[in-house]
Amino acid sequence: MMDVSFMAVFAYLLGSIPTGFLLGSLSGVDVRRAGSGNVGATNVARVVGRRQGLMTLLGDVAKGFIPVYLSVYLELNPPMVALVGLAAFLGHLYPLFLKFQGGKGVATALGVYLGLAPMATVVLIFVFSVVAMVSRMVSLASLIAAGFAPIAFWFFSYPPFLIWLSLLIGLLIVFRHRENIQRLLSGAEPRFDL
Repeated sequence: MMDVSFMAVFAYLLGSIPTGFLLGSLSGVDVRRAGSGNVGATNVARVVGRRQGLMTLLGDVAKGFIPVYLSVYLELNPPMVALVGLAAFLGHLYPLFLKFQGGKGVATALGVYLGLAPMATVVLIFVFSVVAMVSRMVSLASLIAAGFAPIAFWFFSYPPFLIWLSLLIGLLIVFRHRENIQRLLSGAEPRFDL
């Protein structure tokens, strides 16, 4: 239990590191007050630059993957590894270092999924990529991939607790995208030049 508690706290704190905010600040931009106001890779790419956006994406993915990978290395039992992954994801959504005002969680969820369910994650990356290329809307691609995750986990016969985890993460991603959903319904969601 000590290992689990330590890893969960570590995962939350790592997830709380605001990658996009830090990269924006290094460029003299507070991304919370520019563009969509989100600290995620898409907004960073729009208001700071594509290189910083890519670095934000990689950093946010790493925040989810690293604690899961370390938990597997420490031989924690699989449900506890999933709990550590959830802690990293929640750290990104509600970061200690930004007064609990974080990102939308898609890239960090990707990192968690890469560590927990790599085969399903490859399918989710494919789904995301196809929707993003066709629609040029990252939010729509994120929502569809998040909704498809429990199906992909089930299809590859991952344990039920992982299917439920993907459902919970998916619901939180949808909740964090509620403003995007309103813009999608009204036809006002901006497109991204891929």
